[in-house]
Amino acid sequence: MRLRNVIIAIVSLVLTGSFINSPGKSYPEKLSGWKIFEGKMSSLKPAKGVVPYMLNTPLYTDYAEKLRFVKLPVGTKAKYTEQGILDFPEGTVLIKNFYYSADFRKPGINKNIVETRLLIKETENWKAITYVWNDEQTDAELEIAGDDKQVHFIDKEGIAQKVRYVIPNQNQCKGCHNNNDKIMPIGPSAAQLNGKYAYTTGSKNQIEYWKAHNMMQGAPALSAIARTAVWNDPTSGDLNTRARAYLAINCAHCHRREGPAQTSGLFLTENEKNITSFGINKPPVAAGKGSGGRMVDIKPGDANASILWYRMQTTDPGERMPELGRNLVHKEGLALIKEWIDQMK
Repeated sequence: MRLRNVIIAIVSLVLTGSFINSPGKSYPEKLSGWKIFEGKMSSLKPAKGVVPYMLNTPLYTDYAEKLRFVKLPVGTKAKYTEQGILDFPEGTVLIKNFYYSADFRKPGINKNIVETRLLIKETENWKAITYVWNDEQTDAELEIAGDDKQVHFIDKEGIAQKVRYVIPNQNQCKGCHNNNDKIMPIGPSAAQLNGKYAYTTGSKNQIEYWKAHNMMQGAPALSAIARTAVWNDPTSGDLNTRARAYLAINCAHCHRREGPAQTSGLFLTENEKNITSFGINKPPVAAGKGSGGRMVDIKPGDANASILWYRMQTTDPGERMPELGRNLVHKEGLALIKEWIDQMK
């Protein structure tokens, strides 16, 4: 084993309690070793058997654009589940690429790919690993200890922006993907996949596509499957539905009864029925200075008096929420939540 492999294994052991290059579970040092993409690596053109997908309402990460893919083992299918993520077979690989277009008014042109994250289904557990792209955009290298990069881009208003983009280490990955002390995917539920995707063969509902290509089993008729609203598309749902979808994907991986923030008593899943648990007039358990002097998580009719809104709009590392993956305030998401709270009765 070369020195780099030894270092990776030791760092992984410290961060996660297990060797990432353990016997029978050795992963490529370079992303190209996975054979996920064909041709020029930076084109992110999926190889045979690698299928693109998208979420109706995705997680916000400092305005990074994302391309998602799934690779199922040959001859296997994901099992439909009414709630939560699909039941994926052993050997499934979920791929998420984070990149920035040089000018957001020209998406996909002169893009800077920062990282590619993989979630691999190993028997009953998932393994999270990250590859960091080189400056030449020719490949990405396995990185266990995390990293950060200065990223520059022109936003949709034509304003130059820069951000210190933080690539999480293995322990931080586990922190967000923690469900009952196990790493689990966050996004690919049937409700999130219940929307159209522009495949190379034409636009089609993703669940219908997966069924037609023998990628999913047990799914009922499309009309019987819930659909997550698109947070910034009023035609997809009312204000309450879109706001709750936004909070669910951005906050509920921690703020759920099985998540690492369970002791807060604040649960932001879409199906939470208890209004106090959801934060309505709920005093914080222990917010400290993170409360910003506010008394309750959500004060109906007054976003400015709500801790939830305050923590979304601050960039103070000790107060902001989410804690990871955000140095820039998501102005559009913040506006959605402000409108939602301000209109509460």
